[in-house]
Amino acid sequence: MVALPVYPGVSELELGLMVTVLRLCGGEKAALTVHRSRISVVTAGGLVMTPHVLYAALPEPAALLLPGGPGAAKASRDPLLRAFLAAHTGLPTGVSGSGLLLLGEAGVLDGRAVGGPADLTDTLWNYTPQEVRPGEIVTDDALCSAPAGLGALHAALHVARAVWGEEAAQDAARRIEAGPLLVAGQAG
Repeated sequence: MVALPVYPGVSELELGLMVTVLRLCGGEKAALTVHRSRISVVTAGGLVMTPHVLYAALPEPAALLLPGGPGAAKASRDPLLRAFLAAHTGLPTGVSGSGLLLLGEAGVLDGRAVGGPADLTDTLWNYTPQEVRPGEIVTDDALCSAPAGLGALHAALHVARAVWGEEAAQDAARRIEAGPLLVAGQAG
């Protein structure tokens, strides 16, 4: 099971792409959305969703996926979310767009190479990464960081490879017609 922290203002595009990849690889229960409460969350586009589980009730995840969205800056200050992310450092993790702010505030970007949105470059340097590559997809050990939007596919396929293997990730990429570029074309 892969945990996807959600928050008010999360990008439903990025979240939807991530959940789609996970379900193609691991079935319906492969992805669990997680939040500080079970109260409904309004996404960036106005969709209303109810998280599957609370941070405290989540079984140990195999990996994490962090979608971005305009609510990420505020969500990154949530002490429960920061503690959750800090406690799961080292798990295969995929992050897209402003989801990098969540990892930054949790202290997870220190000394890491990261990619992501060009407009967050200056902010990301505040989290003392080793390197920031604006507009690129970067894999640094178990962490894959990608630009916003369709970059979420890269992050999700990184996690799918780590949890279910290369063949499952390739199959998911083919099924969503993303092709082998997303699976094999990872920047390093």
